[in-house]
Amino acid sequence: MRKYLFLSSCAALAAPLSAQDSAKVPVITVTATGTPVELEDTGQPVSIISREEIELVQGADITRVLQRVPGVTFSRNGGTGAFTGIRLRGAEAEQVLVLIDGVRVNDPASPAGGFDFGNLLPGTIDQIDLLRGSNSTVWGSDAIGGVLAVKTRSTSGVEGSAEYGARDSFNTNVSGSIESETGFLSVAGGYHSTDGFSSAAGGTEADGFEQFALTARGRVFLSATTEIFASGRFADGTLDIDGFPAPTYSLADTPEYQGTTQYSGALGLLHDNGPLYVQAAYSFADTERSNFDPSAGPAPGFTSDGHSDRIEVKGEYRVIGPLLVNFGADAEWTSLETNFNARQDTRILGGYVQAGIEFGALSAHLGVRQDDHARFGGATSFGADISYEIAPELRLKASIGEGFKAPSLFQLLSDFGNSLLRPEESTSFDLGLAWRDRGAPSHAGVTLFRRDSDDLIQFVSCFGVVGGICIGRPFGTYDNIAAARAQGIEIEAGTKLFDTVRVNGVYSFVDAEDRASGNLLARRPRHAATLSVDWITGLELRADTKGLAIGADLRLVGSAFDDVFNNVRIAPYEVLDLRASLPVGNKIELFARVENVFDADYQTAAGYAQAGRGAFGGVRFDF
Repeated sequence: MRKYLFLSSCAALAAPLSAQDSAKVPVITVTATGTPVELEDTGQPVSIISREEIELVQGADITRVLQRVPGVTFSRNGGTGAFTGIRLRGAEAEQVLVLIDGVRVNDPASPAGGFDFGNLLPGTIDQIDLLRGSNSTVWGSDAIGGVLAVKTRSTSGVEGSAEYGARDSFNTNVSGSIESETGFLSVAGGYHSTDGFSSAAGGTEADGFEQFALTARGRVFLSATTEIFASGRFADGTLDIDGFPAPTYSLADTPEYQGTTQYSGALGLLHDNGPLYVQAAYSFADTERSNFDPSAGPAPGFTSDGHSDRIEVKGEYRVIGPLLVNFGADAEWTSLETNFNARQDTRILGGYVQAGIEFGALSAHLGVRQDDHARFGGATSFGADISYEIAPELRLKASIGEGFKAPSLFQLLSDFGNSLLRPEESTSFDLGLAWRDRGAPSHAGVTLFRRDSDDLIQFVSCFGVVGGICIGRPFGTYDNIAAARAQGIEIEAGTKLFDTVRVNGVYSFVDAEDRASGNLLARRPRHAATLSVDWITGLELRADTKGLAIGADLRLVGSAFDDVFNNVRIAPYEVLDLRASLPVGNKIELFARVENVFDADYQTAAGYAQAGRGAFGGVRFDF
């Protein structure tokens, strides 16, 4: 059954690197077709980040993990916990669909309906699937830049870690499970707190962050082919933020803070008898935010609540021999409520069918999707991909995908809203060569890509404008006025040296520009690279044993602009992190790292500081 292949691949991802030399174990992704598929059987650009790699990097900052994948850049308004936007191949941060245990968690209450990665810490994450490229054929709205799917921890036994370090930072995580022949239940929890530093680059008052997170996953096996599954996530955090106080209205220290509560869950039924794989589920997600300014009183100045409910059915049917069909249908209801706006809601219905073939060295898919939105009507999305093994373990991959993003409720129905908005649309192409995948002892890949986006929604100022689109919107509104293009190349490679040393590198060149003005898109550096080196003693003696491990990650990012007019420049930067770990017996491991070794002073968003040099140390256990 497919589920046993899936479980075996997860185990392989956690195995020592040298253990994979002698046998090829399939790597499974869910982002390409919506159902589990071997990574080599899709022509779409997908990267898998395993728990082993997350622990190798260490710490509570998810950007340090994601930057090891090509095509990824980020901007953040301060330290860990501050608003963090992830951009894939130059797409807007809000154009990335985010899933946690299969649940869509993009916030309907945010202005553009995006996801804030500042509230997602890696301690409870088991695996990250990252699809770079448009794929609304399978995933519907929001999948313009790509799809990031998180699977939370499902550990056998009990595992945990605790660390302390710079800026009075404490981070601890624990996970465990109970299992039987009839099912399993796994639970993971994490707590993080830090005094932080001033988010404003010119400030002196530290801005701290505290979050508690809890996740759970469970399955009940009704038979050898059918099971009930459920998952849930809760995260509650408090973040100190800086603002724009009078009389200068420039970014500076303020006593403001923000509380964010997220909860999501799913309940469903899965059937897999070999030829037919089908899954039906109900899921929900909710994000509540409250902003406080103690200088203005105890009541929150702004509150928002974004909620979604979703019903979906998806599956795969192997028609005959190498022929298969992926299919799905879904309905989603979203709502927005703030202390300034009464509850507003909408719904979207969709369905897709995708034909495929897996025959020898060839795998290919062709699909179409139709969506119907209560506010703007229909949207049709096409997609196709091909993967062909032209030599042993060397594959030629190509894909074309269309994406769309429905206008957010804020853009449609707030005081700044425009009920006549159309969805944003995109078409992406990529062509590449891949030798093995990034979890293999040695791998390499190169991909050329291009994405054209139209009808992009931007804010329109109504200052001094009378009539037209500004009627009833004196302070401004939204309109489909922009078009963009992003194109470039991604390169990645890794290999083992001398049995004990592994070297990995990724590089991306992304030319992202406004097609009307020719200006570079804001906060999109053209060049970004990460070089990692790891030396692990003991691997040359036994595949299942390692000793002292020492590693380094060097991140190099080119310059960018912070504004659409290309007047405010963000300087290039280089950041070096060092890390080490040492097993103590079979169950305990000590680890330590130094982030930003050379204390680089840099920004990813103009005016917002990033962390300076910091040392951290901790312990990890496994029982």
